[in-house]
Amino acid sequence: MSDKATRVLLDSGEMSRTLDDLAGQLARNHNSNNSLVLIGIRTGGAFLARRLQGLLAKNFSRQVPCGVIDINLYRDDWTRIGNGPRVGRTEIPFSIDDKDVLLVDDVLYTGRTIRAAMDAIIDLGRPRRVELLVLVDRGHRELPIRADFVGLNMETARDDLVNVYVQEHDGRDEVTLISAA
Repeated sequence: MSDKATRVLLDSGEMSRTLDDLAGQLARNHNSNNSLVLIGIRTGGAFLARRLQGLLAKNFSRQVPCGVIDINLYRDDWTRIGNGPRVGRTEIPFSIDDKDVLLVDDVLYTGRTIRAAMDAIIDLGRPRRVELLVLVDRGHRELPIRADFVGLNMETARDDLVNVYVQEHDGRDEVTLISAA
């Protein structure tokens, strides 16, 4: 039996600074862009997208629409995970046609979640461009997908777990790595 070792990758302060940095990058890269919209992937990405929306408003006077997308029906593994997908609500109260969509997720791993999110977005309209922001990129891509904005690049083993905890859902802000000893 193997023991699991847990390591904190980002504590609350580091996570806050990382999100501030990401918001700054967005403000600079989308300086004169009024067509930017944020769409968080349910669950972790949704909380991060709302935080980024608040940071853009507070620190850069940028009012950016924010929505949430559920990708469970678009997953390529839903037939393997029990009795079928547990579908949550997609809440995008604006048109994505001709918008610059910034997909937000907590962890980028194989790329399959992002592929599913892009399929879901295309079913909702025709954005001008889709970019990706992730808090953690842990490597091990199975699809040719990369993030445009990354908070933390962390090479991991395939059997490692990266957990992102957010205050709004978990009562704390923290990113941990659980690896076999």
